[in-house]
Amino acid sequence: MKLLAALAVSVLVLVGCSSGPQWTEQDVSFVADGLTIHGTYRHDDTPGPAALLISESGQTDRNGDNAVAGPVGNMRQLAELLSERDVASLRYDKVGTGKTGLGPYAQRPADVGSAVYTAGAAAALRFLAEQPGTDKTRLSVYALGEGTMHAMSLAAAGDPKVHSLGLFQPLPGRYLDIITNRVRAGGNPETLATWLAAVEQVRANGTAPAQLPEGLGAVLNPGNVKAVREADTIDPLALAAKVPAGTPVLLTCSDSDGQARCDAERPLIDALAHTDLTVVELKGVNHVLRDDPTDNVANYANGEPLSPQVVAALDRFVGEPS
Repeated sequence: MKLLAALAVSVLVLVGCSSGPQWTEQDVSFVADGLTIHGTYRHDDTPGPAALLISESGQTDRNGDNAVAGPVGNMRQLAELLSERDVASLRYDKVGTGKTGLGPYAQRPADVGSAVYTAGAAAALRFLAEQPGTDKTRLSVYALGEGTMHAMSLAAAGDPKVHSLGLFQPLPGRYLDIITNRVRAGGNPETLATWLAAVEQVRANGTAPAQLPEGLGAVLNPGNVKAVREADTIDPLALAAKVPAGTPVLLTCSDSDGQARCDAERPLIDALAHTDLTVVELKGVNHVLRDDPTDNVANYANGEPLSPQVVAALDRFVGEPS
């Protein structure tokens, strides 16, 4: 395992150079279990490596935007950074977002659970592998937050084979336990008691309270309880153990991300010890990969570029020999 403490660095990014490859953002679609999924295939005319990008948890679209945080745009920025490093990419609107919408789930939205998201990710990876410009020996998956669980599932399945993984701020444990730790850190005993009762309710009978305090209703509500319950049953450590040995893996954590602090990631890091693992410990970087030590959700859609620390980590990882 390579451990890299990320430092603040100056990075010069050249965008749209006329002398370089001309990249195309192509609207595409593919089908997963009856759901037509829409996305953006960013590519040029040169065959080469390609990466699937998987956004954050729940109803987050191809660009990383969602109803809670607004137009975050971090996954679009990641796609642009990859193309500057000669990597094509596919990012997509998950079920319930963008052009994809709910499709066959429109009359039964409560049936949308983690399995639906995983099926969508698998269909996206197959679509990307089938593109004529994709070098199938250099097919990667880059994911953020809860999306990293789907990324590890794809690597474990091996159909098609995943060459490398980028796990940005991954979930270090069961989903509801992570939220519990954040609520506990908030120091409000009444809110904590209410939340703990809600967690028990979800795990016992699969239902959720109609209302929760302090914004927790956006995390858990009757409309998303099926997806939350399914996500909570998934153990990231078990998934990590199934990633094929020797797979190049980039994992980032941050001292400013309440969902992915580096000390909390130690068990997951240990579970990935059999891979070719690079751990980058970010400083003052929030959950959407921008410089903001407050990790305030209100700042997620501020339009700032991704942290230079993230850019430097990507440079090292993409630039390493296969």
